[in-house]
Amino acid sequence: MEIEITRRSKNSLILANPVMAAAGVLGFGDAYGDLIQLEKLGAFITSPVSYTPRRPAGGARVVPLPAGTLVHTGLPNAGISKVLGKYRTLWEKMKIPVIMHVVGTNPEQARKCASRIEAEHAVQAIELGIDDDATPEEVHQIVGGAARNTEKPVLVRLPSQDTVVLAQAAVDAGAGGLVACAPPRGTARDPYSGKLVTGRIYGPLMKPMMLRLVKQLVDMFPEVPVIGVGGVHTQQDARDYIEAGARAVQVDSVTWVQPKTLEYIARDLGGLVITREQGALADEWHPGMGETERKAREAARRKLDEDSKKTPTGH
Repeated sequence: MEIEITRRSKNSLILANPVMAAAGVLGFGDAYGDLIQLEKLGAFITSPVSYTPRRPAGGARVVPLPAGTLVHTGLPNAGISKVLGKYRTLWEKMKIPVIMHVVGTNPEQARKCASRIEAEHAVQAIELGIDDDATPEEVHQIVGGAARNTEKPVLVRLPSQDTVVLAQAAVDAGAGGLVACAPPRGTARDPYSGKLVTGRIYGPLMKPMMLRLVKQLVDMFPEVPVIGVGGVHTQQDARDYIEAGARAVQVDSVTWVQPKTLEYIARDLGGLVITREQGALADEWHPGMGETERKAREAARRKLDEDSKKTPTGH
């Protein structure tokens, strides 16, 4: 299976699986290695990186909601130079493409980040995060500043407001693909501090809204690959995005509470899920069972058979 998630060019980004984690979900690649087989994903997207260091947000960072979660982090990172220095070797060893998510604050910083990444063999593409308050003119300048300074494809993660208008500006400036969309912003009261906190909203309720935007963008820009993100909590959620025309999907908040779900979704859309064997008992099957588990079980059975043949019988 080959999925081209950027516009066709000599450096198009082609994945073997249409499922990946959204920016910030898996950190910089060293956080979930013991819980998720990252090689089952189509690509690895880093946590957001800025040209200069950013400090963590103060106060409450996670506020539970009746139908999701509000998260406020401040996008902390050590700046692109230190991030590359620390994680370059890890990314070079990954068996899947690495996409660096860059915070697109202004054209100059987008240009500088793209120039740095252009020289990095460990990074295959850029995902440029656009600020919620950006105007079409600013989006055109930011995306253009990045696209003109790298031959690597530039994906643009759009805000969830004024999405279609900003998408046009991004495409005109050379975006290689569109990601729809960044989680919307909201405000909620932290039950512990009693203070109002502003952050991004995650949860299953995001899916219907983002699914509609994905369909709009696919219809409007048939030549530009669109990646859907928001509210993907099951295999069917991911398939709904594909049916709406998305070339691939990104999974976010469910990974924080059920890490294996991300892997199950990737195996399902990647064609690695097998059918349930006739007569299998309940404890012999789970929805995420794939080729890896099947081979592991077969190997374990063979070893048991071999060990039983070697064991002498008593008299």
